[in-house]
Amino acid sequence: MRYDLVIFDNDGVLVDSEPISNRLLAAYLTELGHPTSYEDSLRDYMGSAMHRVHDLVLERTGRRLPADFDEVFHTRVFAAFERELRPVPGASGVLEKLAADGVPYCVASSGSHERIRVGHRTTGLDRWFTDERIFSAEDVGRGKPAPDLFLYAAGRMGVAPERCLVVEDSPLGVQAAVAAGMDVYGFTAMTPPDRLAAAGHLFSDLGELPGLLA
Repeated sequence: MRYDLVIFDNDGVLVDSEPISNRLLAAYLTELGHPTSYEDSLRDYMGSAMHRVHDLVLERTGRRLPADFDEVFHTRVFAAFERELRPVPGASGVLEKLAADGVPYCVASSGSHERIRVGHRTTGLDRWFTDERIFSAEDVGRGKPAPDLFLYAAGRMGVAPERCLVVEDSPLGVQAAVAAGMDVYGFTAMTPPDRLAAAGHLFSDLGELPGLLA
């Protein structure tokens, strides 16, 4: 195989959470007096850590979000996950194939450790991820588009950046992977391909991934 490690983004790549979380984020920001559409949320925040939401709102309006913003938002998101969240089609099969073939893999997500675990538990993907395979923006100083998270994950997994493949569905994530010196495949199931043009390869069906790694 061409790579010694496959690094998955989580939201939108393994769990189909982006429609849920961006719908709720847009609604909550609007509720707080920062009118935001679902499309705005996807454009500005998809694939980013929570600090980007705070930073952009402050930059654009001069107003800080409430101190309990993250807590309230995550409570709403986790409740919606319990009702609605599903794995991305093909995710279980891809992880099963990688595990069976002995291909090292992990997840590196802008979401919190709690959010990753809630999503995996709700969708049944938790059986593929021990704690040693889960990395969050909480583990580093800067989230995507900075390369820090991907470099941290590769270091912890003992693999050189140039031997890593990142699977991403957000422009910020693709930017982070490129900055980390890693190859990146852009997953276009819900992201327009032109927004992931910096990726080395684009694909829309997660089930295609094992064949692309050969």
